Amino acid sequence: MAVLKKVGTVVLGVAILIGAIGKFQPHLFMNLPFPLSIILWVTSGGSMPPYFTQDAWAEDEIDTWTKDGDVVVATGAKSGTTFMLYCTHQIRTKGTDTNDELFPDVSISTPWPDLIHSRGGTWAEQKDRYNTTVLADGRKMKDLWDNPAYPFRIFKSHFAPPELPVRKTDGKKIKYIAMARNGLDFASSMTTFYSSHSEKFRQLWGGFPPDVSEVVAEGENHPVMNDILPTGPLAEFYWGYIQKWWKYKDDPNVLLLHYADVRKDLKGNVAKVAEFVGVELNEEELDVVTERCGIDHMKRVNRFNYLMPLNKDTGRWDAKHDFILKDGKLIQTGQVGKGKSMVTVVFVQSFQGHCSQNHTI
Repeated sequence: MAVLKKVGTVVLGVAILIGAIGKFQPHLFMNLPFPLSIILWVTSGGSMPPYFTQDAWAEDEIDTWTKDGDVVVATGAKSGTTFMLYCTHQIRTKGTDTNDELFPDVSISTPWPDLIHSRGGTWAEQKDRYNTTVLADGRKMKDLWDNPAYPFRIFKSHFAPPELPVRKTDGKKIKYIAMARNGLDFASSMTTFYSSHSEKFRQLWGGFPPDVSEVVAEGENHPVMNDILPTGPLAEFYWGYIQKWWKYKDDPNVLLLHYADVRKDLKGNVAKVAEFVGVELNEEELDVVTERCGIDHMKRVNRFNYLMPLNKDTGRWDAKHDFILKDGKLIQTGQVGKGKSMVTVVFVQSFQGHCSQNHTI
């Protein structure tokens, strides 16, 4: 009985300790190995991914840092977000930034307010650093995302309404570009995306996201494919995203696109986006911007590895030189229809049934 009592006391003590960490300093869980780090993070109320926050978009916060005319590229995860960020930047410069002097990295010129750059960080404590951070080349970050020559500023988000206050009637007038993708292609892209993260980034966030590059036997589905089903852990990133945005597709400050349509007619959709954001492109400018929005050009540019310039985790992360992604891994082929080849016929039929039931694509 004495032994059992001691064991019970130890268990209780550990539970109290975990509870206290979870309440006051949950980022300490990131020192633990995956998946224990994430299990404790989530059970303590942490959101997923652990480096995401909605705080910047709260109705009582958004007007403190936005301007009239700002554009939020709020595409779905793995649905052409970085492509659309870069393309919208090309539109606002009319393709004149030929050497990408104003685009040293996607996270510099088109900031991502959803992203927490440091362990234990918050939107509130890192917001001011968007204006004060100096980059490795000596330039101020603010001069690249808030350049006075721009007709509008661009921000990235993976959220949807109501997290994004699209129908906010007072305050700043903001435009939103949303874009969805076929679910099988989304999952296909996600399988490579997980494994494209740098090891330093994984270590910073408790081993997340995990490496899912394992070889799958012929006739089997990749595990990530099952994760996108309506009951899977990635369901909200696909089904939820589409269902939320669909209700807002006719709002005047919303442009809802489909990735396959954009890839099929890039020039036509560049013109559509330009009209939406209020930029007039003549035929020559449209041709230049369309070429620069192409996958081949983006691969040559290779400025899409995602710095975290606001990071304060000295010793764990070099804010001036470390990247979230492995070099050149983000921009792949932009293929449409690849996901279907990665799963069984039975899975495709099941997935299409879920699409019909959930009114998605």
